[in-house]
Amino acid sequence: MIMNSFPFLTGLMTLALVSIAGHTATAADKPASICYEMRIYYSPPGRLEDLNARFRNHTLKLFTKHGIGNVGYWVPIDNKEHKLVYLLSYPSREARETSWKAFFADPEWKAAQKSTEANGPIVSKVEQMFLQTTDYSPAVKTGDLSHGGVFEIRTYTTPEGKLSNLDARFRDHTLKLFTKHGIGNQGYFHKMAGQPNADRTLLYFLTHKSQDAAKASFGEFGKDPAWKSAREASEKEAGGSLTIQGGVKSEFLVPTDYSPTK
Repeated sequence: MIMNSFPFLTGLMTLALVSIAGHTATAADKPASICYEMRIYYSPPGRLEDLNARFRNHTLKLFTKHGIGNVGYWVPIDNKEHKLVYLLSYPSREARETSWKAFFADPEWKAAQKSTEANGPIVSKVEQMFLQTTDYSPAVKTGDLSHGGVFEIRTYTTPEGKLSNLDARFRDHTLKLFTKHGIGNQGYFHKMAGQPNADRTLLYFLTHKSQDAAKASFGEFGKDPAWKSAREASEKEAGGSLTIQGGVKSEFLVPTDYSPTK
């Protein structure tokens, strides 16, 4: 999976007014300060639907109440590990801490947690990652983005000191070529400082009409002379590959019925 080893997304290009699941950026709220948090919950076998019900009926409303932006909620297509993957947003990392403290102290949350766990825990493991958008990322949006298709999360790990080279290739070439070949660019992220491999990781979201369409699009992308030229030039400048061996991870997901982003 795409996460680092804990037990589980620079500013936007020009500041526009961007609504992010209840949080609206303004000229005084620089996008570089916006903190995203990816969280993955693992459920015990047979309890994922109970977890979904808690989010659907309680958690999203309580997140909004406490200033936590609901960006998107997904489950992997091949969900052998009973996972729920979701993305949240905050005005800043400091605001995140304040919001979660209030959320955990909320009597409504405590009651919901108690009632939904009457038959035992519905979360066996939690993983998290704090993220910020890259300078070339499209604005992170909610709504109908996949048009009935699928989402893909991809994570690249670079050799030491090569993340800027990878960013340059995506900024100058890859995003345009993805669009050319029918791949939807939905958000590009770096880890915030202080996390494992923060200076070596690029994580991004794509959309496709289907998994088969994704395979076809990447096939055409890989054969494109413009891609071959960009890859060759970027690797020559960097003195080698821009990803480590095994450093490209991918997972296909579909949105939950309650996800703001579909």
